Amino acid sequence: MTIIVWTLIIALFVIAYIGLIYPIIPSVLFIFAGFIVYGLFFTFSALPWWFWLGQVLLVIVLFAADTIASLVGVKAFGGTKAGMWGSTIGLIVGPFIIPFFGILIFPFAFAVAAELLVTKSTFKEAVYSGFGSLVGFFTSIVTKGIIQTIMIVIFIILVV
Repeated sequence: MTIIVWTLIIALFVIAYIGLIYPIIPSVLFIFAGFIVYGLFFTFSALPWWFWLGQVLLVIVLFAADTIASLVGVKAFGGTKAGMWGSTIGLIVGPFIIPFFGILIFPFAFAVAAELLVTKSTFKEAVYSGFGSLVGFFTSIVTKGIIQTIMIVIFIILVV
């Protein structure tokens, strides 16, 4: 039974990392699900109150970092709110239309389209903004990946 439970916990953590690339998957919920599965099948006493408080704080940092990384990526390359919204919509739609490559193509294309249609930017400015949306997305992936790894490492240190 122990092997099955640990396999489930590891699978939940892996799904959380997949959620970095497919943002429709709520990564942090799968990490917390792994913690809860551990507590239910083994013991919650290995996870003291400060662990839960620290995890909640890391989740807040994760969401803030995600938002800031995307915003800075678009803004640094001259993008507007329209470009940010276009990128976000492309990020949600893309993986369903073209798995994996859609996550790269659609945020860029939708950011460019939004800049051209809404703000009437020049094509060069719109492409630059679209590139910024990709930079923001990749920065967000790296930042969230680091925070998720910290969350899981703290968990492993406490339970092993």
